[in-house]
Amino acid sequence: MKILFITSSRIGDAVLSTGLLNYIEKTWPEARVSIACGTLTTSLFEGYPLLERIIPIKKQKHNAHWLKLWKQTVPQRWDMVIDLRNSIVSRLIPANQRFIMGPHINKMAHKAEQNASIMNLERMPLPKLWFTKAQMERAEALIPSGAPVLAIGPTANWIGKTWPAERFVALIDDITRPGHPMEGWRVAVFAAPGEEEAARAVLSTIPPGRALDIIAKTDPGTAAATIARCAFYIGNDSGLMHCAAAVHVPTLGLFGPSWPHLYAPYGKHCGFVSTPKNFDQLTDYEGYDAKTLDRTLMEGLSVEMVITELETLCNRLKSAQNA
Repeated sequence: MKILFITSSRIGDAVLSTGLLNYIEKTWPEARVSIACGTLTTSLFEGYPLLERIIPIKKQKHNAHWLKLWKQTVPQRWDMVIDLRNSIVSRLIPANQRFIMGPHINKMAHKAEQNASIMNLERMPLPKLWFTKAQMERAEALIPSGAPVLAIGPTANWIGKTWPAERFVALIDDITRPGHPMEGWRVAVFAAPGEEEAARAVLSTIPPGRALDIIAKTDPGTAAATIARCAFYIGNDSGLMHCAAAVHVPTLGLFGPSWPHLYAPYGKHCGFVSTPKNFDQLTDYEGYDAKTLDRTLMEGLSVEMVITELETLCNRLKSAQNA
């Protein structure tokens, strides 16, 4: 069985799409899957057990990247095409079955559930990531065995979504101090290339014996494998947050000018906490321009609010374990 899976160029959306890959693995374990995705996200799929090949999509002028993808895929007759990009390609290549993201999908549902609905799935396996041997070996080198690790994601792809660094510092100080459940935990700070300055402002405050520097050291797939070695993840709404949820690490997402109903970390092991104002309210002021914004829009989220939601999530997870 030959399947073409066309997915996102953005890390978070790509991770959320893996619920369908999880479903495919469980339903058609003999399938061979070709995955077309953005160049940034290829490493997320390298370990997929049914993988035949990855087809990187590099955006080009006049949508020429879709023509290139069509040329690469049209010689094959596909048993199934799953297209989360709603591209022309999935309509112009030979296929027995087509599942295409389109206007019929409920755009108010969570993105993971939108993906499930294109195949008419009532219940979808959770997003899941698989890793190569090389990715797991690199992750072990970055986080050797030892005390439990709290993973922190203090950055995001847009400054408006970043909780102030000093609040991450205060949060870490509070929840890892003596007498608290995370006392003595190591703290790993994650960030992508280009986000080093904000991440190091947090890392520099952690005692050297407990600090783990995972700042701009990996590709997304290896970063996810590294997060999988952690015991808990707290971070802004970002691709790394979705990676943490997909590797089944308890995850608390911090939200401000983004929509939790669409992008909250997905799964019963996850939670989120938001600013009192939503995206529309935070950006409704004179002079707002997403492209030129140079400050956070998450000042309304206090350390106390995050700690309260963290305690709620931990209690819920403990109750589920004891059930």
